[in-house]
Amino acid sequence: MLKAVADSLATPEDVDQSLLRITRTAHDAIPGVDHASISMLRPGGRIDTVAPTDDLVIRSDELQYEFGEGPCVEAVRTQDDVVALDVAKDERWPRYGPRVAELGVVSQLALRLYNNDVTLGALNLYSDGEGPFDAASREMADLFAAAAATALGLSRAVTTLNEAVATRTSIGTAIGIVMERYDLDQEAAFAFMVRVSQTGNIKLRLVAEQIVGEASLKARSKG
Repeated sequence: MLKAVADSLATPEDVDQSLLRITRTAHDAIPGVDHASISMLRPGGRIDTVAPTDDLVIRSDELQYEFGEGPCVEAVRTQDDVVALDVAKDERWPRYGPRVAELGVVSQLALRLYNNDVTLGALNLYSDGEGPFDAASREMADLFAAAAATALGLSRAVTTLNEAVATRTSIGTAIGIVMERYDLDQEAAFAFMVRVSQTGNIKLRLVAEQIVGEASLKARSKG
């Protein structure tokens, strides 16, 4: 089972499928796990769910985000793994515990996902039975958490690369517009944009986007 997960990570462009393979395999392989998902930490601190194995786990995760408490939220915030053997009676989450128990969840394990000590989210494992998360099952869960962290790390790297390429393209386009507009060479056009950025205390990327946007608007109005 773990080999299938590892093989799926060989295609980083299909990260969503890799993450779903991880949660489904964790569900099948770890004794007592009835539901699984991944809570992904987004820029700005927002958390949302990816790769859920069923609808119940989506609702369980949403309750944690809504109340701002629960194992997965705590794992992300405290940068540590969190276990609850009887979530309904756990005093750490007075609002979340009773509500998720109404859905049939008894115990829960959340494992922090990280890459180079940067928190990426949490692997969420739910059980409809009491206390299945013994040392053996937690050790196995750690393996799936490591795989999920690798996949999320690849996803973040791809996103960063795409953003960098888009920014570079935008700046290059803006330089071309400035060159034509003010009859400047490439170096002088770039220096002009840097000066605008520094004078206005605006990121160079935003200066480029504004120049490109104004040129596009002008072209459309002429057309």
